[in-house]
Amino acid sequence: MKNTRLNRFIDSLKINIDAAVIMDAANKRYITGLNTDDAGTLVVTRNKSYFIIDSRYIEIAQTSIRDNIEVVLQQELFSQISDIFTQNSVKSFCLENKKTSVWLCEKFKKLIESAKCIISVDAGEIINSLRSIKDDTELEFIKRAQSITDDAFDFILGEIKEGKTEKELSLNLEFYMRNNGADATSFDIIFAAGKNSSMPHAVPTDYKIQNGDLITIDFGADFKGYKSDMTRTVAFGSVSDEQKKVYNIVLDAQKAALDKITAGKMCSEIDEIARRYISDRGYGKFFGHALGHSVGLEIHESPNFSPKCNTVLKEGMVLSVEPGIYIPGKFGVRIEDLVYITKNSSLNLTKSNKSLIIL
Repeated sequence: MKNTRLNRFIDSLKINIDAAVIMDAANKRYITGLNTDDAGTLVVTRNKSYFIIDSRYIEIAQTSIRDNIEVVLQQELFSQISDIFTQNSVKSFCLENKKTSVWLCEKFKKLIESAKCIISVDAGEIINSLRSIKDDTELEFIKRAQSITDDAFDFILGEIKEGKTEKELSLNLEFYMRNNGADATSFDIIFAAGKNSSMPHAVPTDYKIQNGDLITIDFGADFKGYKSDMTRTVAFGSVSDEQKKVYNIVLDAQKAALDKITAGKMCSEIDEIARRYISDRGYGKFFGHALGHSVGLEIHESPNFSPKCNTVLKEGMVLSVEPGIYIPGKFGVRIEDLVYITKNSSLNLTKSNKSLIIL
């Protein structure tokens, strides 16, 4: 069977590049379909490709990887790469520049004498561009991950009780997702109540839920390697006028951005819509992070909704939309959905209620 991802990568290589060495876990998984974490090296030439892997993964690699990729038992990695380059008349190659250490890059230059490393070409950037457009299979996996996440939100609402700790509730949430189809969580769950909710990436603590708390829950499921990402902020017991006001500003800012998302728009334009809405209402200094990011095999991919990202949205991209307001020492509000970019609009993959829920 033809490996369309591999062929698209080869077709995207510049004419002066004969080969690429891929070592990043997500990039290897994208092309081979197999997750070996940091183990293994994918060597792509214009004639043939090779997956060099150690004995821990050799059997599963041999039975899982097909197409035009030969599985090779790793022995002396650089010697094996050199031999592959010689066999395929490789005179030039590229690496994943942003994910390759200076030490490793120098080692390639020193030990691979038969070919020149072209540092002006970044194999990682080429794959990132391909990964930004999700195919039908990837979209279905992301949808399934988000469906698990939506169900988990309904579950955790029934578990939030006065006196329960952030750690306890975070663990309950993770157990539910894993017990209902998730292979893992997308990232470490953020479960932040009361004053802790003012910290965008708070770590769950022993803080006990109490009346008047706003509770921010940022979490996602991993399904077959693909992530979901959702944030909801709920109130416990009672809610103040200020909390209601801030919540509605965040919600309306998100809605304003969602209404304008479509292929052809620049990422920074979408960020500006939500950012201006919040700023015009006096809370601009309390919204410090980007509006959103792409999601796929990794929880943070490119492009993203930020003031500095001028990437034009394309059909097939999946990004989060997550405005927030965080008032130090008081409380924070964040609301996050995942959207799929369509030709003329966008499809919201997140189904959970966004109205202010008071438990």
